[in-house]
Amino acid sequence: MKLKKITEREKQSPKRLYEDACATAHALDLLGERWAILVIRELMLGPKRFGDLRADLPGISANVLTQRLEGLEASGVVKRRKLPPPANIQVYELTEWGYESEPIFQAMGRWAARSPLHDPTLPFGTVSLVLSMRTMFDPLRADGLDLTVGLKLPNDGFVVRVMDGSIHVERGDPAEAKAVLTGNAQILAAAFYGGVPLADLEAGGALKLDGDREAAERLVSLFPLPSKAPTAE
Repeated sequence: MKLKKITEREKQSPKRLYEDACATAHALDLLGERWAILVIRELMLGPKRFGDLRADLPGISANVLTQRLEGLEASGVVKRRKLPPPANIQVYELTEWGYESEPIFQAMGRWAARSPLHDPTLPFGTVSLVLSMRTMFDPLRADGLDLTVGLKLPNDGFVVRVMDGSIHVERGDPAEAKAVLTGNAQILAAAFYGGVPLADLEAGGALKLDGDREAAERLVSLFPLPSKAPTAE
């Protein structure tokens, strides 16, 4: 009976399953296909159209993206929704359970940031920047701070609020903030994680800072990276 059950399940699914009751193994059944976890990452800040997902994941083909979306939808992680008129377009978004996966990204990010092989010069997108800020934020450094800084990125804007040792990064009008940093995700990451002074990025024309400079300087100091893991000898 067990062999029959396994055979039937393999016929129902084009991918191979681990056939392991361990919840970690089942998580890999759900998310282990190439590109699947990055599709989830790109939806973590809200719904997107198919074309937007392709643009934000330039290495993925339309066929593979379709397969991953269908698989994640069948697993209950992603759902499709048609926006009402006048937009009248179909978007993909995470289910409530899908949004619960953010701690997975945070744990993986903190762990992988210690890798000596991590290359921070590779392409870095807007969603990755926001999720990394939520992940690397140090509440001890923010103790007693109360500040609001806007981030103006190409085709997107965010408001960062730090208060009572917590951080909130949400889409919004950066102009609402006392300070606004304008640049792409990779440039902002250089300031947040690479230790590049804001003044140097401004001097090179890669970054623009408007408003309260002290607030912006304090913000970029709140995201220390963990030390690198020792290499095998």
